[in-house]
Amino acid sequence: MHNYFSSAFKLGILGGGQLGKMMLYDTRKYDIQTYVVDPNPEAPCKIACNHFEKGDLMDFDTVVNFGRKVDLLTFEIETVNVEALEQLEEGKKVFPSAETLRKIQDKGVQKEFYKANDIPTAQFVKYETKAELTEAIIRKERQFPFVWKSTTGGYDGKGVRVIKEQEDLIPVEEVPCIVEEMIRFKNELAVIVARSVSGEVKTYPVVEMEFHPEANQVEYVICPARIEAKVAQKAREVATKVSRTFEHVGLLAVELFQTQDDEILVNEVAPRPHNSGHYSIEASFTNQFEQHLRAILDLPLGNTDSKVGGVMVNLVGDENHEGNVYYQNIEKIMQMDGVTPHIYGKKQTRPFRKMGHVTIVNKDLSEARKIAEKVKNEIKVISRD
Repeated sequence: MHNYFSSAFKLGILGGGQLGKMMLYDTRKYDIQTYVVDPNPEAPCKIACNHFEKGDLMDFDTVVNFGRKVDLLTFEIETVNVEALEQLEEGKKVFPSAETLRKIQDKGVQKEFYKANDIPTAQFVKYETKAELTEAIIRKERQFPFVWKSTTGGYDGKGVRVIKEQEDLIPVEEVPCIVEEMIRFKNELAVIVARSVSGEVKTYPVVEMEFHPEANQVEYVICPARIEAKVAQKAREVATKVSRTFEHVGLLAVELFQTQDDEILVNEVAPRPHNSGHYSIEASFTNQFEQHLRAILDLPLGNTDSKVGGVMVNLVGDENHEGNVYYQNIEKIMQMDGVTPHIYGKKQTRPFRKMGHVTIVNKDLSEARKIAEKVKNEIKVISRD
């Protein structure tokens, strides 16, 4: 086994956003040299890594040349050049693998993968063009309402629309898409699964997500989810099956629906640390970022249990503000019990952009949820301009 402690081992991270920045907190425990590449010269990771470079993550040569400088390569965003990762795998370790990323990057491919492997998911149809979808509606093959998703490039609620009538299709982009039936669900849940190079697997407790009605973005993540033990058990089992089938290495965040009759359906996955696991920094024995590192470095996986109940609030840009960011009332929320803000270090705010998060920990989960509401109402992410 490699010694990652006080060594010259070089870890490369494709993407320099907040997920990378939080992962870098934990590389400091191991004294690993860190290299990061991101298209934004002021990316959040810049202040925390040993070596930062500006570069396009979709550019083949940029990714290959960057990968050659490091011992092991991981990513904190899915939009990276997979062909470059395949090339690098001939001589370098890349986790999660290019093959895993290829199955996940395109939502159409991802959904077909579930279908082929008997993983429960919503019924769907793929359409190559908007015209093809419109045609299906005219021929009455497709009824309203349904969920439209672009097969590539969606994130933070973008690339997903609920289509209730013909008019809703007007702003939809001209891109390949999948159309899913609307699921009447009780809860949106998520389970983070860690899988090491050696195949050791651990799941985190099930979390419950509450969404912002307009932005289609997660507003609160609650751990543990307020669901029956047997539903939680089933959710962890389904997530483990997804992990086993993908044979990923690292973290896999599995987003799930709990239907009205308590079936568990897979919505989609992300092969990296995830918004639904941020609570773990304060609330868990092993936070998700350390766990991702343990998994890709093939170290023993840590305890995934929670020490305390946790609620995470996303801090997103106020919808009426754009420009240099200002966090209003941050000192007021810090007076509240069990509250820890995480500011991502993005200089510019814009409507609904993820700018930070706040974790509230409390032995009483309902108390944590009440404090979370106060935090949400108090702090505002606005611009100075």
